[in-house]
Amino acid sequence: MDYLQAQINQINKRIEEIKPLLADPEITALAREEIADLEKQKQQLEQSAQSTEAESSDGINLNVAILEIRSAAGGDEAGLFANDLLRMYTKFSQNKGWGLEELDRSEGKLGQIKEIVLKITGKDPYGNLKYESGVHRVQRVPATESSGRIHTSTATVAVLPQVSETHIFINPKDVEFEAFRSGGAGGQNVNKVSTAVRLKHIPTGIIVTAQTERSQLQNRENAMNLLRSKLWEIQKLQKAGTIEAQRSTQIGAGERSEKIRTYNFPQNRVTDHRIKKAWHNLENILDGNLDEIIKALSVH
Repeated sequence: MDYLQAQINQINKRIEEIKPLLADPEITALAREEIADLEKQKQQLEQSAQSTEAESSDGINLNVAILEIRSAAGGDEAGLFANDLLRMYTKFSQNKGWGLEELDRSEGKLGQIKEIVLKITGKDPYGNLKYESGVHRVQRVPATESSGRIHTSTATVAVLPQVSETHIFINPKDVEFEAFRSGGAGGQNVNKVSTAVRLKHIPTGIIVTAQTERSQLQNRENAMNLLRSKLWEIQKLQKAGTIEAQRSTQIGAGERSEKIRTYNFPQNRVTDHRIKKAWHNLENILDGNLDEIIKALSVH
């Protein structure tokens, strides 16, 4: 909490320094834009400070979840399916009144997602979404398929909690830091200044990036939180058994045969293979109505 308050105090000081510039007609617009950016950063830090108070005994922040979606087997169609999953989880989060913050994004062709990382804040998003981790499979006829042949594609989903610094300590000497220019949207500042952040955890080889904020400070904070969540996951899997064996049951390598759920468009059916249960309202589910599935998984 102390480090968050220190950052908030630093932002408040910077805002006060910029305010006198509003009186200068030549730079009023720039000063106003800079203050707006700082206020946004301050709001995010204040939300983090509030949510940090809602921690479980094992250091998991009950009000924050990290959601990663990656396209896997199936080429272009896998990228389109990953985008469908993004839309599904976005709508579900909106229905729940949760906040969404994009930490990193890698896109393919139009409408395709290679990889996206979201931070979800609200009332217990991790508890609601933790059963979504695994390989999701789609069976449908692509728009480009003239013969009507059904294609099978996959995307992987990983849901991680945000973990406090006191429970997962990261030695600064173990982290390689790199700042780079973001390639995504965000205005002139994003393209001209190296605000994006890439971190590599040397002992494990884990690499994380955060590039959607205009502040390098905030991107670094987001990247550290993501790295901490990934290290927590490894620690948890080591306690449960071998990392390789556990990950093969949770996420796998993204192959078509490794699946937790299938979205079958020709039969209008969603099947969760872990509980051997199916729902015949596929479009409704992809529109963010996941409550029935999540309830069934939580009581299984």
